[in-house]
Amino acid sequence: MTIAPIRELLQKFQAGYTRRDSAALDEFMRLFVESDELELIGTNAVETSKDEWCRGRAAIRELVARDWQYWGDVVYDLENTHITVRGEVAWLATTGTVTDTIPAQDKYEGFIAFAADVLKDETRNTRDKMLEILRLGNDLALSLPLNETCTWPFRWTAVAVCQQGEWRFHQMQFSFATTRAPDIRIQ
Repeated sequence: MTIAPIRELLQKFQAGYTRRDSAALDEFMRLFVESDELELIGTNAVETSKDEWCRGRAAIRELVARDWQYWGDVVYDLENTHITVRGEVAWLATTGTVTDTIPAQDKYEGFIAFAADVLKDETRNTRDKMLEILRLGNDLALSLPLNETCTWPFRWTAVAVCQQGEWRFHQMQFSFATTRAPDIRIQ
């Protein structure tokens, strides 16, 4: 089986993230299988079926809509995507970048709003509240002297299946590499 139709699927996926046209979101969702098994794991996913660990078309549609509205400019390395095909299943892996401009004032205001939300959270104890606020505060203190336009590298993997002659995504995962301790620790 040739990889050309899978490359075409990937190019359509990139085009959707480039245009970010909410009016075309339903058409974009045709790139995904019609199945309850459909799964997308975003960069902030930690627990299944929470936050950015989406199962089913409705949850994935909602995540894509948020990405298009808030995430920045996403570019996949289409040319160097590793594609393996076995029958009617294909595995894809590549890198990409997301570039966004975040004015310093937005960072300050976002941090204050975040800290206020953490302080109101009755499920956390005082120590955990302080540590959560300090973690974001330290991240911001390190980023504020840098340019307001930032580019973050990410990894992207996916599984596509061929159904009735059409290739569609069945599962995918976005992930950021980290050179520091992970944001989440299991106690």
